[in-house]
Parts: sequence; structure tokens; C-alpha cells
Amino acid sequence: MRTVETYIIINAPVETVWKVLTDFPSYPEWNPFIKSIEGKPESGSKLKVIIQQPESKPMTFKPVCLECEANHTFRWLGHLGFKGIFDGEHIFQLEKLDNNHTRFIHKENFKGILVPILWKQLNSRTREGFELMNIKLKKRSENVSSN
Repeated sequence: MRTVETYIIINAPVETVWKVLTDFPSYPEWNPFIKSIEGKPESGSKLKVIIQQPESKPMTFKPVCLECEANHTFRWLGHLGFKGIFDGEHIFQLEKLDNNHTRFIHKENFKGILVPILWKQLNSRTREGFELMNIKLKKRSENVSSN
């Protein structure tokens, strides 16, 4: 298993960050990496996720939500083709630092026979996509929080 992990400190309450993160219909307005999510943020629900890494074409996945704990964790598991070829467990975690600061952890665990072949791209373009999303999530959450 290989992991891409990023984080950012957001100057907003954890509840505000969670609200922005789980407001899927607004993703096209602000999210440069996850272009859209269809479905409900509930454990066991099926999602349709369109992501676009920098300098790449959009890709559509149909993962299953593994966990959704309000103000804390949202994660899903998706597969490219058949299970075991290329599996990605996408994880968003929110850590309350104090009443007005949140650490947003954005990571993905990759497994499967294609991972070693694709690792260089995953560790660069995927990481860049995560970081771009993190910055935009920070900006949007801080703007919501200040209003």
C-alpha cells in the first residue's frame, strides 16, 4: 500500500469546514480537483465522483462511502476496473484544534497491481490536486466563517 497525504490548517470552526466539505452541489463552484460528487455522505451509500488531476482529463469513479462521521471523517473506497487492480481509499479527516481552527487532512491509500507503475504520477499530480483542493477549501471555509 502507498499513501498520498496532505494537510492544511483552516481558520474556521470544524463545523464550518464540514459543511463546506459535504456540500457536494457547490463543488463545481470552488473545487479544482473533485469536480463533482453525486450521492449522500452516508456510510454504505454509492457515490459518483469526478476528479481531475492537474494537466489531466477528468476521471469518473463510483466508490462506496465507508464512513461518514459528522465533523470528523468522510472516506470512500473506489476501484479502477476490478478490485485489486487499482483501489483507492480516499479519506478526509477534520481535527478540531480549537473553536476557530481546524486541521484538514486529505489522503488516499492506494493498493493494487497498477500502483507501483502509476506511483510517480500519483505522488506528483494527485498530491498537487489534493493541495489545490485544500487551499480552495480553506479559502471557502474561512469566507463562510467570516460572514
